[in-house]
Amino acid sequence: MRWVLQNAGWKLLSLGIAVVLWFLVVGEPTLTTSVSAPLEFRNIPSELEVNATVPERVQLDVRGSPSLVESSDLAKIAVVLDLSAVHRPGVFTFTLGRNYVTMPAGVEFVRAVPTQLRLRFEYRVTREVPVQVRFSKPPPDGYRVRSRAIAPERVRLTGADSRVGQVDFVETDPIDLTGVVGEREFTVQTFVGDPHVRFASSPVVRVRVAVEKMQPGDTP
Repeated sequence: MRWVLQNAGWKLLSLGIAVVLWFLVVGEPTLTTSVSAPLEFRNIPSELEVNATVPERVQLDVRGSPSLVESSDLAKIAVVLDLSAVHRPGVFTFTLGRNYVTMPAGVEFVRAVPTQLRLRFEYRVTREVPVQVRFSKPPPDGYRVRSRAIAPERVRLTGADSRVGQVDFVETDPIDLTGVVGEREFTVQTFVGDPHVRFASSPVVRVRVAVEKMQPGDTP
C-alpha cells in the first residue's frame, strides 16, 4: 500500500495525460482524401529506354486524422518506381502498393489509380538522320532558289530502338524567303515528330540559301 501511495500525485497526473492523449488519438475521426502524387523513377538502366506513355502523376487515396490529411506534408508524397531489377528489354508490370509510395508518418495508403503500370523497355540507340529544309514563303516574284546548303546536314537522335528506327528525317522550322535576293544564312531549329525521341546532338542548324533571278524558260 505504501508503494501504491508513493508519488501518488505524479502517478495520477501521468494517468490523466495518458487518458487525454488516448481520447485525442482514438476519438479523432478518420478522413479519406485523394492526392495527386508525382511518378518518379529510380535506378533507370543506362542501356534501356522506356517505350510507353507514362503518366506524370498518380492519384492516391490516403487515410488519416484530419490534422494529418489536411497538412502540407501530403505535398511531399511521391510514387517512386525502383527499376534496378530490370536488366533486359521486355514488358514489366508494376503494382502500385504501399512499398512504392513515400508517405508521411500517421497517414495510411489506401489505393493508387491506376493500380498498375505496364512498361515496355527497349535498348537505347543513337543514329543520324538527314535534315530537310522547310520554306514557309517563296522568294519574290521572278526569283527562285538556286541552291541551299545545310550545316550540319545530319543530326543525331536517341531513344527506344523501335521509335528511333521510324524517324527518316527531321525538318527545320519554316524559313520565310520573302524579300530574299542573293545569298542569306538562317539559323533555325530542327524538329522531330516523335515526342519519345530526343536529340543527341544540337538541334540547331545553319541554312544558306541562294536566290537568283529567273531567266526565260527557267522553272521556279
